[in-house]
Amino acid sequence: MLFPIKHENMAARRWPVITLGLIALNCLIFLGTHRVMDEQDAVLWPVKTHVLILAARHPELTISPKARQFVADFQAYDPADWADMQSPNFKAIDDWDAQMRGVDDQDELQQEMDSLGTEYSKLTASSIDERYAFIPAQPRPIAYLSNTFLHAGWMHLIGNMWFLWLAGFVLEDAWGRPLYLIFYLAAGVASTQLDAWANPGSIVPSLGASGAIAALMGAFLVRFPKLKIRLMWLFDFGLSGFCPLWVRAYWLLPLWFGMEIYYGKITGESDGIGHWAHVGGFAFGALAALALSYSGLEHKANMAIEEKVSWTAGPEINEASDLVENDKLDQATVILNKYLAAKPSSLGAWNLLRIAHWRKNEIPACREATRKVCALNLQAGMYEAAWQDYEEFLNLGGVNMAPATWLELCRLAEERNDYQRALSEYQKLAAAHPSERQGLIAQIGAARILLKRLDRPQEALRLYEAASASAVPHLDLEQDTEAGIQESEAAISERASTAN
Repeated sequence: MLFPIKHENMAARRWPVITLGLIALNCLIFLGTHRVMDEQDAVLWPVKTHVLILAARHPELTISPKARQFVADFQAYDPADWADMQSPNFKAIDDWDAQMRGVDDQDELQQEMDSLGTEYSKLTASSIDERYAFIPAQPRPIAYLSNTFLHAGWMHLIGNMWFLWLAGFVLEDAWGRPLYLIFYLAAGVASTQLDAWANPGSIVPSLGASGAIAALMGAFLVRFPKLKIRLMWLFDFGLSGFCPLWVRAYWLLPLWFGMEIYYGKITGESDGIGHWAHVGGFAFGALAALALSYSGLEHKANMAIEEKVSWTAGPEINEASDLVENDKLDQATVILNKYLAAKPSSLGAWNLLRIAHWRKNEIPACREATRKVCALNLQAGMYEAAWQDYEEFLNLGGVNMAPATWLELCRLAEERNDYQRALSEYQKLAAAHPSERQGLIAQIGAARILLKRLDRPQEALRLYEAASASAVPHLDLEQDTEAGIQESEAAISERASTAN
């Protein structure tokens, strides 16, 4: 079995308060309900079964309205089992059933049905499952949301909460707390409704956060498609152990989605898993993430987060933050520029200045501040944030980064195994700064990717030879370039001999 244990971006700009709150709330509700639910089900299940058996064998009996609705729903949902109950050959399920088969007196039978109907109404009125889990045949408005906070057992809870943590905290960091919370709650409602459409008339209670979490997974795929997820491969062939694997989101998550569709068609609800809730939630999450991206809401939320983080450097930063909050942008800009003249490495000040320029529609200045923020995030080891800053820099019309920063971004793309993007960035850096050492290193990096990752030795050879002939001092790089030339020539010769 493959189980995700982490992904590359296990860091956020601030505490994931909403994700932690959702996990805590789910755990508290589970601790307060799971034993009660087990006890209620143990009492209610036989009463339901007895009502059905008595109604199937004696259709002439009068049934209380609530119990009659339950019988009608069962008939419509499971006609085969209903027909079995009506059969005289149906095996007695318990002592009550065996005893009632010997009763012929209509008054006694009616009295038993009345007693069962009263007990059924009483038990369902207090049942957590009946009131707060979602039953498609008898939908309650509150159950569209409340069912996502109920769980059937410890493993159900732990599995859901782990996936909520893995996917949730990075989306909360990307979207901001209010938008993320609205998305999560809406996803729970949407996945519940889609599950009901797939299983119309079902009398099986649906509960659990997995539909909403599937929506987080769909959004994660759209938002971070190339992020690598580490899996633990559990196996047991006489021995137990694990084999760690790294798989990109665009491979793993669509595979999981396809398996849910497959199992939804094959098993439906028979295995006790809401596969169609997962499918519906995943599709909802992916579409919602696309909508947030194209609408610009995600960008606005991200800018708002940047306003609120790292403003603890001093009174000048706090004053500038208040001025930005109140749209006194010119005053904030003056304070920030003065502060940065004395402390040019203040990430908080540069972030605030970027926001101020953005709000003033000063795109060139905003672009320059974004370039600086990107470099500072790289220095701080905030690689995902730095890459997002670089993308923002490009969206603002930026072309050339500072060579040292640009080279680090190239290496970051290569480390993430995004070889096409790394090749493109290396080539752009080499073309933009041919007389700089970073440009030469970028040229060698591009050649390395062409040779070892993309199997294009002819192009790699040209770049290695150009690097070897470069006027930029590169004595310490000569060994790498010569080795690259030899490997490229060997690969070209091997390909030629194979063709012949």
